[in-house]
Amino acid sequence: MLGINSKDLWFRVLFVITVTVFVAPRAIALTVGRSDILLHIASQCVDPSIDNYCSQCMLPRRDANCGDISECKKTNEVWALNTEYVAIRDIKMCGCPIDFIHGLAMPREVVTGVEDSNRQESIWQFAWDVAMQRIEPQSIALAVNPQSQRTQNQLHIHLVRLDKNARTHLSQYLPVQVNNLESIWATAANEARAKSLNEYGVLVTQSSTGIFMVIVTPNSPEAEFTVWKCD
Repeated sequence: MLGINSKDLWFRVLFVITVTVFVAPRAIALTVGRSDILLHIASQCVDPSIDNYCSQCMLPRRDANCGDISECKKTNEVWALNTEYVAIRDIKMCGCPIDFIHGLAMPREVVTGVEDSNRQESIWQFAWDVAMQRIEPQSIALAVNPQSQRTQNQLHIHLVRLDKNARTHLSQYLPVQVNNLESIWATAANEARAKSLNEYGVLVTQSSTGIFMVIVTPNSPEAEFTVWKCD
């Protein structure tokens, strides 16, 4: 949701956001740390059937009847949901042309990021399946930013398109080719060790022959290889 431009790095500044939600007959103030917004959405805002949903969610689903849904940035839009993961529209889609796509795939439980040993391999297939519904296969890019180049401490895979120039320099990173998405974290960790990277981001895309490619980089793969925001 809050991506990082490697040329204009956002430093992780922690502060608290308080939103007053009006739920008849009273107003309830929700307080969420900025770096926990995605965790709040994944845990409190994707299932409108939970008790007191409208009062417990700071950014409710547009289809949950929690009040004004006219402001895109004050709502979330769920693209796919199961017991383990959720995919949502990234806030950067607000105000953009209809053909611009930027989604996020997240665990519904606490997993901080690429460095978290509790990350699950199955999130990659989930993310790819969702991306396939909205992006042409040869353009799909799944990206996770390094720990110091993100603003959120909930694992989120960016579902975006490759930049038009991305494939011309992908080979410089010596991508690892894999037949499926069943061991992306393990493959990336092995590559990071081989490259002596203590911190790294991961990009997954597909070759013209249908083979998946895994790229490990110390920079933000979202900013380096993808169309992550509209003009």
